[in-house]
Amino acid sequence: MRFVKMHGLGNDFIVVNALEEKLPADLNELARRVCHRRFGIGADGLIIVLPSTQADLRMRIFNPDGSEPEMCGNGIRCFARYVYETGLVREPEIRVETLAGIIKPRLILQEGGVTGVRVDMGEPRLEREKIPMTGSGSPVVDEPVVVDGGIWRGTCVSMGNPHCVFFVENVAEAPVTTVGPAVENHPLFPQRTNVEFIEVLNRSELKMRVWERGAGETMACGTGACAAAVAGVLTGRSNRKVTVHLVAGDLEIEWSPENNHVYMTGPAVTVFQGDYPL
Repeated sequence: MRFVKMHGLGNDFIVVNALEEKLPADLNELARRVCHRRFGIGADGLIIVLPSTQADLRMRIFNPDGSEPEMCGNGIRCFARYVYETGLVREPEIRVETLAGIIKPRLILQEGGVTGVRVDMGEPRLEREKIPMTGSGSPVVDEPVVVDGGIWRGTCVSMGNPHCVFFVENVAEAPVTTVGPAVENHPLFPQRTNVEFIEVLNRSELKMRVWERGAGETMACGTGACAAAVAGVLTGRSNRKVTVHLVAGDLEIEWSPENNHVYMTGPAVTVFQGDYPL
């Protein structure tokens, strides 16, 4: 199986073109194998490029535990750069079918090369049943979440996949690896959830760490950065346009008041390519 290794701010992916490669039927097991950092290629996710009857192409993504999330913000930037640079699409604006609907990345080109990707992530879903969450009342803003006897106040958003955002005083000291998995698997979230820990630097800058559903703590999460920006607005902590500082770099996020869409701009980088024996 030929593959390309890519990353968006350290959130790394194995990208495989299923238009050319014959893949095994069990993609969940394939993801578990190839994403393993000791016995496989190593990645935060496996991205499969597929044909689509609704858009230019279809993206499927699998977590290291074999689960399939609806969407991935860093992953779709890598997907967009890959399909453009390999000639699978010709135009810089692409329509991509995902489990979260049609997502529209636009490549930022300079002197013929790709310098970044701006993605129209669509509208955030704020209704509790669309996140999804149990209980009643929407939007879910600063709602108490009981974790190991302690109370955390979460603001919850779906960006095509579920997110629970906690605001903290010091993100470097946040208990990401303990509270993160407990909230991911909390009964409030029937499909589990991603968990963001956010430090507000000022109204235009957020600092973030993330526990990703099915992957653990990662260096970046694009949909998580979007959810954090939306949560900042809902709680009155930040502006609609913010820079989100992640471990390996920044994402620019804007929640447009004109059309209610969230826009994410950031890098996508190719690391290497190779062959994996099936």
